[in-house]
Amino acid sequence: MDIFYPIQLFADWLTYSVFEIIPKTLLASAVNFFIFDTIKIILLLFVIIFAVSIIRSFLPPEKIRNILSHEKKYVGNILASLLGIITPFCSCSAVPLFLGFVQAGVPLGTTFSFLVASPMINEVALVMLLGMFGWKIALIYIISGLLIAIFSGMIIEKMDVRNLVEEFALNGNGKNLNLPELNWEQRLKYAKTYTLDIVKKVWLYVVIGVGLGAWIHGYVPADFLAQYAGSDKWYAVPLAVLVGMPLYSNAAGVIPLVGALTEKGVAMGTALAFMMAVTALSLPEFLILKKVMKVKLIFIFASVVGVGIIFTGYLFNWILN
Repeated sequence: MDIFYPIQLFADWLTYSVFEIIPKTLLASAVNFFIFDTIKIILLLFVIIFAVSIIRSFLPPEKIRNILSHEKKYVGNILASLLGIITPFCSCSAVPLFLGFVQAGVPLGTTFSFLVASPMINEVALVMLLGMFGWKIALIYIISGLLIAIFSGMIIEKMDVRNLVEEFALNGNGKNLNLPELNWEQRLKYAKTYTLDIVKKVWLYVVIGVGLGAWIHGYVPADFLAQYAGSDKWYAVPLAVLVGMPLYSNAAGVIPLVGALTEKGVAMGTALAFMMAVTALSLPEFLILKKVMKVKLIFIFASVVGVGIIFTGYLFNWILN
């Protein structure tokens, strides 16, 4: 039996018995979709974020810097991308993270691999993709996101762009603080606090995103959007990336919309390219990073990652077509 079946029963009970909405109507379809997806996603957020935060408690920033400063070429890019999955990165933490890594002697390419992976592949994105599309889509998404992060960092490292980083950012002593190890009681307390904090921050995005998705699910005619964003439209993927870049949201707000769009015929690769652009290439992030790097480097970073996202979108469409 589907593990989400009890939630579906509850959604059906609320929709048809409590709210007394006539079955098989547009309103019933939208309301049922909204109740089911909202409850399912929030429950998954609690479970998976708690588990990820336990893992994160073993990886304070100082330890991460030591791991990323790997002597072997390109190993750091792989490690940085993997660490990005369980380490949150957003515009508010862009400057201290960038400064901390660069001043600790972490190569620029490795740092950029981390900066790409962390917003693009985080626990919220994983939870929501898993809940809405299943483990296969979630796995393909993680692998593609990791590859984009790894190769983006490698390319930027090859370009030797150190001169495009602000001088003050390069003048660090490279020393790390020795923080005390946490015991299990402290780890569980940290996980509980962190989970509640994240859910408090994203629940409204979940409700708004699922609400938009529910409206599309119930009221947008079948195949209407496929006319403009189907897998047969060559321009759909790059257009989705360009549209997504100016937007400011996180996975909690954009993935429910992705789910509704794909239901209405938008190609999966196109929808995921849009999501990647929103989460990994947001303008607010660039404005913060401008404090520590020159505009040319931001442009290079956005171009390399953008090309990777477009390629991934086309690849998704080809694989899933």
